[in-house]
Amino acid sequence: MSRLQRALDAIDAANAADPDTSEGAPAALLYGQRMSDELARLFPDASEPLQIAARGQHIERWVLARKSYPEGREGYLTWRRDLARHHAERVGAIMADAGYGQDDIAQAQKMLRKEGIKRDDDVQALEDVICFVFLKFYFAPFAPTQDPDKLEKIVIKTARKMSQAGRARVLDEFDLPEPFGAAFRT
Repeated sequence: MSRLQRALDAIDAANAADPDTSEGAPAALLYGQRMSDELARLFPDASEPLQIAARGQHIERWVLARKSYPEGREGYLTWRRDLARHHAERVGAIMADAGYGQDDIAQAQKMLRKEGIKRDDDVQALEDVICFVFLKFYFAPFAPTQDPDKLEKIVIKTARKMSQAGRARVLDEFDLPEPFGAAFRT
């Protein structure tokens, strides 16, 4: 078995423990598989660190529950930073166990911490895949739970995180109603 497969299998094993099975499978496991599938579709020549970062994007996300952080934007941002660090640490340990060197580990961890969006091609590719997975699998059930003005702001922020090529591809692949489509045309 290749070191890539060992790393992906270890991430899947960790994510199989997710207690949220609302979609019929552990949520983090399903998310990781969706991330890998979209990465393969959008970036078929992705490096191994990018493939691992995509699969491990939400590794053990449930261990840092949002409700254990204060309400409001500051609590949310602290939770997100802590999650990114946790994901990077866990994936780094898995990569080391699978036989990856420090350079590959550091690159995957950089992607998971989102260091270099708009400046690093791999970090940007991961962000584009994250946005595609959100739009394809999670936007429709999420949208009705949000105030329309807040939802529009979320879509605008999603579009801003994406590359120009990613936004163009969203417009080609999704039939987004206005005002959401406009966010991807800018």
